Amino acid sequence: MYIKVKCNIIFNVVLFLFLQVSFSQTITVLEEGNGQPIPSVALYNLKKTKYVVTDSVGKAKLDKFNPREIIFFQNLLYEKMQLRKFEIAENNYTIYLTPKIEGLDQIVISVSKFEQSKRDIPQSIVSINAKDITLANPQTSADLLDNSGNVFIQKSQMGGGSPMIRGFSTNRLLITVDGVRMNNAIFRGGNLQNVISIDPLSVQSTEVTLGAGSVVYGSDAIGGVMSFYTKKPQLSYKDELLIDGNALLRYSTANMEKTGHFDLNLGYKKWAFLTNVSYTDFDDLRMGSNGPDDYLRPEYVIRQNGEDVIVPNNDPQIQKPTAYSQINLMQKIHYEPSDNLKFDFGLYFTTTSDYPRYDRLLRPRGETLRSAEWEYGPQQWFMGNAQITKTTSSSNLYDKIQATVAYQNFKESRRDRDFRSPLREVREENVDVISFNLDLEKRLSQKTSFFYGLEYLYNIVGSEGQEENIEANTIAQNITRYPDGATWQSFAAYSSFKYKPNSRFVFQSGLRYNHVIANADFTENNEFLNLPFNDAEVNTGALTGTAGITWSPSNMIQWKLNASTAFRAPNIDDIGKVFDSEPGSVVVPNNNLKAEYAYGGELGLKLNFDNAVILDMATYYTFLDNALIRRDFELNGDTEIIYDGELSTVQAIQNASRAWIYGFEIGAEINFSDYLKMRSQYNIIGGTEDNNGVEVPVRHVAPNFGRTHLVWNRNKLLLDAFLIYNNELSFNQLAPSELSKDYLYASDANGNPYSPSWHTVNFRAQYFWNDKFTFTASLENITDQRYRPYSSGIAAAGRNLILAFKYTL
Repeated sequence: MYIKVKCNIIFNVVLFLFLQVSFSQTITVLEEGNGQPIPSVALYNLKKTKYVVTDSVGKAKLDKFNPREIIFFQNLLYEKMQLRKFEIAENNYTIYLTPKIEGLDQIVISVSKFEQSKRDIPQSIVSINAKDITLANPQTSADLLDNSGNVFIQKSQMGGGSPMIRGFSTNRLLITVDGVRMNNAIFRGGNLQNVISIDPLSVQSTEVTLGAGSVVYGSDAIGGVMSFYTKKPQLSYKDELLIDGNALLRYSTANMEKTGHFDLNLGYKKWAFLTNVSYTDFDDLRMGSNGPDDYLRPEYVIRQNGEDVIVPNNDPQIQKPTAYSQINLMQKIHYEPSDNLKFDFGLYFTTTSDYPRYDRLLRPRGETLRSAEWEYGPQQWFMGNAQITKTTSSSNLYDKIQATVAYQNFKESRRDRDFRSPLREVREENVDVISFNLDLEKRLSQKTSFFYGLEYLYNIVGSEGQEENIEANTIAQNITRYPDGATWQSFAAYSSFKYKPNSRFVFQSGLRYNHVIANADFTENNEFLNLPFNDAEVNTGALTGTAGITWSPSNMIQWKLNASTAFRAPNIDDIGKVFDSEPGSVVVPNNNLKAEYAYGGELGLKLNFDNAVILDMATYYTFLDNALIRRDFELNGDTEIIYDGELSTVQAIQNASRAWIYGFEIGAEINFSDYLKMRSQYNIIGGTEDNNGVEVPVRHVAPNFGRTHLVWNRNKLLLDAFLIYNNELSFNQLAPSELSKDYLYASDANGNPYSPSWHTVNFRAQYFWNDKFTFTASLENITDQRYRPYSSGIAAAGRNLILAFKYTL
């Protein structure tokens, strides 16, 4: 009897332990904060040979995992986590995941090439996510930046969009796409439209660094860095193929925009493929009805019976000609053999149709128009890149490492012909770019991290010029815009250090050394120019640095202080370009240029009153020394030469100026309830530059501008009523280069050119029919204002109805 009782006790204990172990093999995954179960969380090992997914109540069995095996937890809406199986057991098989927050704890990549908390960064960074892009429905990536509220956009024509950030623009700003530098050797000081080559419908997120970024990105990153991150292929964490994607149709009334888009993702366990295609067709843009008559288009030139004729515009609010079209293609491949090793490959191609340079077609000559034709040929951009990322390592040199190699090709061209002239000037450019980046991160301790890397860039420029006689059907060689075969190279090494002794204080600093070599041969162009030299060379180095702190004495207050230096080395556009900068002027090469330097500081303050009211303020100052700027020049002792058949004043890019830029920014967010909030952003910018001993306004200092949104979001419906506003720039506030383009501006009471203030009232709605269908409708510029943003050559859209329909697989 005793033995039987003892056996029963042993059996019951063993059964209890067996059941306990079996039960404990089931994990429950909950959301931190509210304790709600999380379905569809992927759990897998390092090599991804074992997978399970949580069910509808957040549970999954761990039987297939070994006790000391690392298990990774992943869901797109939550922060990634990794634990060993025995650690999970120690937590009673209950794990809490933290939701990804897009507020104070937002993650940014652009500052160090690796993920960091936005709170730790001493600079101001503006983030735009995929939801913002879907709601705003930007026609181009220039419009995407404009919706941030911190970036001012200039447009010379509808196929344009030149960002201005804190008083800097064009080749003093840097653009990156998936970590690859887009700026090339012919990025100019005049307005640029390369940003429209980035498909906004392919963009997952955008980070705009306000202020210098030369330590990580090198030359050109003086005023800011615009980092675009496109959509990534998604793997399947189940035993079945993951198929998802989107299709979108959009129509806008102001320019009869017709856009079609689709993207398709095929995800396997270790391989994923993403295809992205967009096509957009724009008709001529209609301006508003209420505003200065100076912006109207009363007449334009056509070719009729072999002769140029000026004809009246039946509707002067239609800006003829401005129509163009664009196609964007992207293919990505992702391979992830293990959780800490990733391979990414991407192919990108975009091209526009021919598109008119509208501002040049407005130029008068006496009582007629100066140009019969002025258009850009197709703007093409191709990029192929390959990236290897390892996110964990036992190496003494790094914890994370990322290597990126890329090839880019840029094509652009210009065609112009004067009114009633048979001679058409044609110039075509082609730039090939090879780049290599190596970026590493090493965590030295719980409090300190070290980032460092290397970069190499190689650019070679192809340039052709010819003169066509459209009556005689003859073609003759002509001066090229750039010296054909010119090269530009950059070698760089950088490092940065992050010290975070506690959650309230962070110190970051960095250094970069950059060496730039450029060579240009003018032998062919000297047949036309007779320069006093046959070649030009740049061989210069630059050391730049940054240091800053973030300090949060309480949950309500956060201070940011940052000081930095930045530089821009002369490129081929600076040392070798020949072009007509304005009527009666021609820019010629200069072989005596050196880098320009910027020295700046920024102080920021963020006040958070229990998330009910949030104020974000920053003030900054930048001094630009040895500024590369266009000034009058002499060529063989002559101040004027004949260019394209016209006597023109000689000018050249020179280190001939200094500039002082300063400003103040304030953003506000008021959360009235869980459903209603107000967001507002306002930017005040000022600055002067030295013009032969006289301080004058800076061309790229935009007027004060801002926007205010009142947003209601509940259940399936989002409503957004918003104002966009822009201050006046008076005649005395216009830069000298802008005064020479008075035909682009309104006239004040004294008949002088100026840029009037303007505002628009706008409303948009977004309705989520279900998890598949989304409908967005916007009515912009409701009061049909007629306005032209500062320095632009084209008036903005009048009243504009935008309808977009999106389907998600």
